[in-house]
Amino acid sequence: MNLQDARDEVVLSVEGVIDLAMKVLTQDGLSPAQAQPLARAMAWAERDDCRSHGLQRLPGCLDTMRHPRFNRNADPIPEEVSAAVTRIDADFGYSLLAFERGLEMLVPKAKAMGVSILAINNCFHSTALWPEIEAITAHGLAALIMNPSHSWVAPAGGTAPILGTNPIAFGWPRKDHPPYVFDFATSAAARAEIARHRKENKPIPVGWGVDSEGRPTTDPAAVLSGAMLTFGGHKGSALATMVELLAGPLIGGPTSLQSMAFDAGAKAAPCHAELVIAFNPALLGGETVEHNHAAAEALFAAFGVQGARLPSERRYRARQRSVTEGIRVDRELYDRILSLVAG
Repeated sequence: MNLQDARDEVVLSVEGVIDLAMKVLTQDGLSPAQAQPLARAMAWAERDDCRSHGLQRLPGCLDTMRHPRFNRNADPIPEEVSAAVTRIDADFGYSLLAFERGLEMLVPKAKAMGVSILAINNCFHSTALWPEIEAITAHGLAALIMNPSHSWVAPAGGTAPILGTNPIAFGWPRKDHPPYVFDFATSAAARAEIARHRKENKPIPVGWGVDSEGRPTTDPAAVLSGAMLTFGGHKGSALATMVELLAGPLIGGPTSLQSMAFDAGAKAAPCHAELVIAFNPALLGGETVEHNHAAAEALFAAFGVQGARLPSERRYRARQRSVTEGIRVDRELYDRILSLVAG
């Protein structure tokens, strides 16, 4: 539903963003079951002012759906591997439907065993990880999620791309506050952010990437055709390698190099595996659960005392603002999406 129009922006409700995304995705043949969680994730990204994971990803989603191996009617079914492990084959559809179905087994297993793993295989992935983290913390569980991507990133000391942007996301449940959540790429910047700079003809900071000759550059186009860099030098490079192994060979998934080879120039979203781990503080904390929660809250409070911001606080503020003011969408983007529907 449209709430308000302005010259440079259109203001939508969350439901309006979901409806818009659903029209585009289903018009191009994506099944409603596949489209709904993807549309919700985009709407939540817009709501929380994380626009690089919002509606601007819709055109890329359509490109991904044209990959010869993409399955518009993917119907993932969870498989029980052990008392603590669930595997689900995403059937070469988007990752989110597989996650939602796997969550139904992950949560009770984590509560019973203390720790549970969900391994998602053969999934095309184009969304942020924090919505999945929040879906787990809503059950009182802590969570850790990671996945490789395409080989866009050079390792520390290198010049050629072999690693993915390889995000890591973590969440800790809180009783009287939204969960503590972080979700970041191990690259110095998100690829979508570099693409946004290119679109706006803006230079990027030094350290985000190198050109095709391995030379440092502030030209976003040169980085997109060259190699991105990890954050923190060798530390980010080591973390990215860890993600490659844990969310790749450990659970029978491809590395970012293999994902890029599978893409074969289609320029679709990465097709890979995703590792989801849930922890039950109520079981692992033993008889000191309340003490442990108090210790965690004291840690969070110590941030605020010195004026430091906890990760995700900006998103939560944007979420509250969107409830009262609606979601502001750039009119140029909105009109481009409408043209996709009309076309």
